[in-house]
Amino acid sequence: MAQNSVYLPEQFLAQMREALPSHLSFDDFIAACQRPLRRSIRVNTLKISVADFLTLVSPYRWQLTPVPWCEEGFWIEREDDDALPLGSTAEHLSGLFYIQEASSMLPVAALFADDNAPERVMDVAAAPGSKTTQIAARMGNRGAILANEFSASRVKVLHANISRCGIHNVALTHFDGRVFGAALPEAFDAILLDAPCSGEGVVRKDPDALKNWSTESNLDIAATQRELIDSAFHALRPGGTLVYSTCTLNRDENEDVCLWLKAQYPDAVEILPLNDLFDTAKEAVTPEGFLHVFPQIYDCEGFFVARLRKTRAIDPLPAPTFRVGKFPFTPLKGREAAQAETAAGKVGLNWDDSLRLWTRDKEIWLFPSHIEPLIGKVRFSRLGIRLAEVHNKGYRWQHEAVIALAGSENTFALTHQEAEEWYRGRDVYPESTPQQDEAIVTYQGYPLGLAKKVGSRLKNSYPRELVRDGRLFTGNDRTD
Repeated sequence: MAQNSVYLPEQFLAQMREALPSHLSFDDFIAACQRPLRRSIRVNTLKISVADFLTLVSPYRWQLTPVPWCEEGFWIEREDDDALPLGSTAEHLSGLFYIQEASSMLPVAALFADDNAPERVMDVAAAPGSKTTQIAARMGNRGAILANEFSASRVKVLHANISRCGIHNVALTHFDGRVFGAALPEAFDAILLDAPCSGEGVVRKDPDALKNWSTESNLDIAATQRELIDSAFHALRPGGTLVYSTCTLNRDENEDVCLWLKAQYPDAVEILPLNDLFDTAKEAVTPEGFLHVFPQIYDCEGFFVARLRKTRAIDPLPAPTFRVGKFPFTPLKGREAAQAETAAGKVGLNWDDSLRLWTRDKEIWLFPSHIEPLIGKVRFSRLGIRLAEVHNKGYRWQHEAVIALAGSENTFALTHQEAEEWYRGRDVYPESTPQQDEAIVTYQGYPLGLAKKVGSRLKNSYPRELVRDGRLFTGNDRTD
């Protein structure tokens, strides 16, 4: 495998030489940093089982090696260097898998370890959505997730990934993560703080990641991380689980941040050791019970994961000073709600009582019921999924609702070629047309969107911002 030309500052190497446990070789560490990163994917079990996914992709030239800490995770090798980009495959476009670095699957594994079954979870720094979508899959789309992202430009990417994966139990917020302890005290059963960090673990993906590295900068970042973990701990209910993770390797941003929290609340913080998280976890475990993953241990990105339990309540923070503003939605009830449900059912969209109907102007939305206690306490960028727009002739069903709620009713299967046309935003001219005026078009049995029948063509409703050009999936990567 080709070597990367990775920039590793002398001071960083000196720090790593000191930090490396005695059973690991420093030469192996350098060699691992220089090697390109292995690609990995995670099967989206909200849409397809791992067994069915493996059957579906078995005709392809994909070599899949299981990731030890994630049953749905696989390292992927493909024979053809000129293979179609993974993001342009049919299975990716229809949300059957997520391209996710293997070590970044660790924090969610830790969050749900020991049969932990939280109903309301917060992901404090959520974009681009790999961990939020992994949490949603572990929750089976039930309960509720508050996914926060401080960077406005990344909130859109976060929403696109949630929507592609058919997720409907997420509320999006756009705040500095330090506000939640005051705004939502003791509101969550579990919290993931995948903290902003110096990124020392990502040099295999980004050879220039350490171009601006300095110990002073790391200490500045650690100060922010302490504020974030303190806020998250206040937002956690007693008995709840907090997972703290970074993709960096120095002690200042990792062990020391968690030990600082323990020192702040010695009677309320319990460190839950991760020795038994998976078969070979002991190779990366620290004396405190954290996972400190150097890149050579599992041949992945460098990573740090800590799992903490809040054993009792702590003194609350002062109330927040920001104004939430009036919530612009009202519950949809009675006859109007029944009409919307019936019409949705006719087109093939169904949901259960974990989702509730709300309305704003001419829009109908579905919100996860577990998020309702937080309404009025924090401002949401987006909540649940938009089901429909109401117009004179009925309802205009929204793409994200079709992807999340479609079952096996009122579906119309597209061919390889027709599915590619659909993703290019073009109308489809099938040999025969569906019986109903509107049908959920599918490929490989999974929904691509809602098509309206106009004569012999199916009018394309695929959102313009998702339309693809360039190479797509037809006939590529198959051995048959």
